[in-house]
Amino acid sequence: AITGPSGAQEKFFQLTSPTLSDNGLLTRKNAGKNPNNPNCVGENISPPLQWSNPPAGTKSYAIIVHDQEGRNGLGVVHWLAYGLAASVTSLPEGAGDGKSQVFVGGSNILGQGTYFGPCPPKTHGPHHYVFTIIATSLEPAALQPGLTMSQLLEAIGKNALGATGLIGRFGHG
Repeated sequence: AITGPSGAQEKFFQLTSPTLSDNGLLTRKNAGKNPNNPNCVGENISPPLQWSNPPAGTKSYAIIVHDQEGRNGLGVVHWLAYGLAASVTSLPEGAGDGKSQVFVGGSNILGQGTYFGPCPPKTHGPHHYVFTIIATSLEPAALQPGLTMSQLLEAIGKNALGATGLIGRFGHG
């Protein structure tokens, strides 16, 4: 926590997970599952997430899970979830399975609106998976399903009020 001159804790927008510390290791169950890809060794279960102290005026949130190291630096979008109402302050483990009614799914690397966990090549060290939550002034139903990451960011545009993130690492080592 940040302490100011008065000794009081400052409240800042924060994303946390009870199962993942910032820059910690994702568990094997959080890794992707795909029998056709030997790099996908997990159960494809999204980690639980919780957030607090959003910026004033927040009406909805968007969550992006992105691996900038994936595809040899071109990046991999693992999950886009948006349209979460301002009253939602957490997602339970496994919420990324696409059955949730609290968010709209965007288009991940597979073109699906669900969580797709890490599948880094066995020849790489751990990749860094950036979990970002963006507070927006958009109404929860403002954006259509299936947006790509670039379409989502463009659609949020000037409606972005603030963001915070969490990094999870995963590799085969």
